[in-house]
Amino acid sequence: MPLNRGKEEDKEPLLELFLKAGSDVESVGKRPFSQRLFMILWLKGVVFSATTVDLKRMPADLQNSAPGTHPPFITFNNEVKTDVNKIEEFLEDVSCPPKYLTLSPEHPASNTAGMDIFAKFSASIRNSRPEANEALERGLLKTLRKLDEYLNSPLPDELDETTMENIKFPTRKFLDGNEMTLADCNLLPKQHIVKVVAKKYRNFDIPKGMTGIWRYLTKAYSRDEFTNTCPSGQEVEIAYNDVAKRLTK
Repeated sequence: MPLNRGKEEDKEPLLELFLKAGSDVESVGKRPFSQRLFMILWLKGVVFSATTVDLKRMPADLQNSAPGTHPPFITFNNEVKTDVNKIEEFLEDVSCPPKYLTLSPEHPASNTAGMDIFAKFSASIRNSRPEANEALERGLLKTLRKLDEYLNSPLPDELDETTMENIKFPTRKFLDGNEMTLADCNLLPKQHIVKVVAKKYRNFDIPKGMTGIWRYLTKAYSRDEFTNTCPSGQEVEIAYNDVAKRLTK
């Protein structure tokens, strides 16, 4: 469905984002897919409304319009769309230049940078066997190191003939450049959870020597598009209270 046609060129579609509510039933809950879509819509500059949904008291109209569906999902001119990856593709298609920003990364490698981190983190945090903890932590560190190397490696467009031999550190702020892209919308919500939960339940910190990751997170936490769509650290800790396993002999 085209957004702009003839006399309707200034008319915005009716777009609503539904998010899982936090423990207080009002704030945004811990769900990286929710924040991913929230960030995409914010960065694109489209007009939309965001509604938090208490899964224990899901309104009847939502149950009827999206039966069996849990947030996040969107309605676009009252049409329900539920698959996060397809929603992302849809928004790139209908909310496109010149009116809206495109968020697709220019460098394919940015889409896969850090892609294994959340799986390694999940395996570690759900483990209850002390004898397995060290190996799982090494696996997490290995994936974090790969991301750190990517963030500390200049991309082709950061190089030119005069700097190619001398540049040691990249100048970009985010995965693909100085502005956030779909790759950041996917990775940053997960990185936030890893940072908070690993510290709380495993006393594990992302090593300070991983300067690329810490520079990346610092830039992210300075942006409204990230911090204003992000569940609080306390909310994340509460969400993982029943997920994180104690290391018991």
